[in-house]
Amino acid sequence: MKNLTYDTVIIGAGAAGMMCAIEAGKRGRTVLLIDHARKLAEKIRISGGGRCNFTNRHAKAENYLSGNPDFCRSALARYTPQDFIALIEKHGIRYHEKKLGQLFCDDSSQQIIAMLQQECESAGVNRQMPSHVKQINQASPRQFVIATDRNAIETGSLVIATGGLSSPQIGATAFGYQIARQFGIPVTPLRPALVGLTFNAVDFAGFKDISGVALDVEVRCNQGAFRENMLFTHRGLSGPAILQISSYWEPGNPLIVNLLPQHDAYEIFSVQRRSAMLLTNLLARYLPKRFIQAWCETLLAQLSLTMKPLHQYRDNELRSIAQQLHAWQITPSGTVGYKKAEVTLGGVDTHALSSKTMECKFVPGLYFIGEVVDVTGHLGGYNFQWAWSSGYAAGQAV
Repeated sequence: MKNLTYDTVIIGAGAAGMMCAIEAGKRGRTVLLIDHARKLAEKIRISGGGRCNFTNRHAKAENYLSGNPDFCRSALARYTPQDFIALIEKHGIRYHEKKLGQLFCDDSSQQIIAMLQQECESAGVNRQMPSHVKQINQASPRQFVIATDRNAIETGSLVIATGGLSSPQIGATAFGYQIARQFGIPVTPLRPALVGLTFNAVDFAGFKDISGVALDVEVRCNQGAFRENMLFTHRGLSGPAILQISSYWEPGNPLIVNLLPQHDAYEIFSVQRRSAMLLTNLLARYLPKRFIQAWCETLLAQLSLTMKPLHQYRDNELRSIAQQLHAWQITPSGTVGYKKAEVTLGGVDTHALSSKTMECKFVPGLYFIGEVVDVTGHLGGYNFQWAWSSGYAAGQAV
């Protein structure tokens, strides 16, 4: 049987893969999208609670982590959040800003998938799904042969848009990293990101019964600092602040949590210095009562103090408690893993890729885009914007 031939073959029919296919097709290239899944873009479908946080108005390089922090600048500048907003407005998709520049569909994430599918069809993109890639060989420079469970395909431009390891329950695999390694392209260390954190059962014993309690905090770790909600779960901590800081956390690192980012705890104590009010009752004015009871019980034991009226504490004791309220140190034992992670931190080393085209510098015709690349955005639509921007960049070059 004669091999099929396409100008461009894209493995992975998610956000980045479809964007690349659309742009390549619009340029008159013959394009084939291959994916092992039966349905298009399952990660888009489940994102944002089913409403897809499709971009962030404020996306810039500083919102991304990478071993090469400047790598994403070119792609983000050439295809901006406003460019994607213009595309969804063209399709009449209504949307809203939730907070901090985060944009969501008013209706359903399925609208984004339908829009991309329609754009692919308009651009003449072909699709082969479900189809498993069994082997990729390089016949000569800029000549790849892809063996699938259905056929063999030749192409001069091969794009890997297979995503990361997060959400294995909807089909995530390590395929993209395996292809990179096959061609001698470095892959940086991988770990779950934008993910809940777990704690040693003994360390977290005092908080295991307050699952569902949330509070507004500022949390810091290494180079990261975020002011958002923190949520107690039956396994540890989650919520936007924790998901954000998880990208900066490494095993053994403590989190520094400011429980009263809007107030001065010592000043609060000073005003009530002569009060007979219990410490928990005073702090319950500012923090959820269930949390503050558990926190005070744990902290006072650590400080060798007991619960008593405010006026019975010495000044240095109140200063110590205030200091803990603004810099509570807790050390996670791990994460809840790839199954619950929104993205994968790390990936195909950006030093090996062109920031303008996403092409591998020493394997001409081979491109990597989206989550498989070592570019990881903050929570809030940034990772989708990287998918659109990196897909667009490659689509202009393949």
